[in-house]
Amino acid sequence: MIQGKKEKKFISLVVYLHNVEKYIEHFMKTVIKVCESCFQDYEIVCVNDGCTDGTVERLKQYLEENQVQAMVNVIHMSFYQGTESAMNAGRDIAIGDFVYEFDDIFVDYEPDMLIKVYEKMLEGYDIVAAGSKGKMRLTSRIFYALYNRTSRISSKIGPETFRLISRRAINRIKSIGQYIPYRKAMYSNCGLNMATLYYDGVDMKERAKNKKINAERTALALDSFIYFTNVLERLSMIVSGTFLIITIIVGIYIIMDLFNASQPVEGWLSTMGFLALGFFGVFALLTIIIKYLSVILNLIFKRQRYLVADIEKVVGK
Repeated sequence: MIQGKKEKKFISLVVYLHNVEKYIEHFMKTVIKVCESCFQDYEIVCVNDGCTDGTVERLKQYLEENQVQAMVNVIHMSFYQGTESAMNAGRDIAIGDFVYEFDDIFVDYEPDMLIKVYEKMLEGYDIVAAGSKGKMRLTSRIFYALYNRTSRISSKIGPETFRLISRRAINRIKSIGQYIPYRKAMYSNCGLNMATLYYDGVDMKERAKNKKINAERTALALDSFIYFTNVLERLSMIVSGTFLIITIIVGIYIIMDLFNASQPVEGWLSTMGFLALGFFGVFALLTIIIKYLSVILNLIFKRQRYLVADIEKVVGK
């Protein structure tokens, strides 16, 4: 990027808001300063996902006091719907050539990280993320390790603070399915060039406090395993294979006992053989059902899964 020259690409910033009154002012100050100095035109799309504190009021107050000239819209979700659904709504409203996605507005990076991500995008990438080098919690490490090991594609995913996506990537994702259950996984599955830039994060303890609630994170993790990996198929196949081996062993044992002088308890061999064969059949059928359900899930992706109550233009050029 040439010093003193503003980029002509139209930039959208989609910002997730849910009870972040403590962070909203510093975040807006950071991103607006960068955008005003580096981009000729930009918009900010804030998604109010059921805020119950003064987040939206503090946002409006900051915009008014600082006379922000950029176009700022606030999407009011009908009720709390979670990060993924809310950000899908913001992405659908955004009109920029490039779209920044901020799932978390806690700033633990230098402002120029926003520009570094944009410059990386210009090198031929369609999706560029920024991630902290800080330590991950144990549950996150386990999730990413299992996901990347069982994912159907070679691209890996990891923790991200924010990301920048091109209009081409957005159009590609929409062509795959309008409902995106886990954007990070969908981006890695879209077949376009991706990159991640890492930075040395600050105040990691504070960032940990600002994470999404555990219930939503757990549900999202479980959904992601079902949607984007074959972990359940593998598990069913392993269990089915185990019972098949047991069935074969019991069958061999029954045949050997037919030629053996010693007699086991009456009915024991037939009962064990029937149970082993029955469990094998059940898990084999379960493997087929899970495979069939994965096809049905592709159809579910095409359903729009969020409800918007209102779109409020807070600032307009």
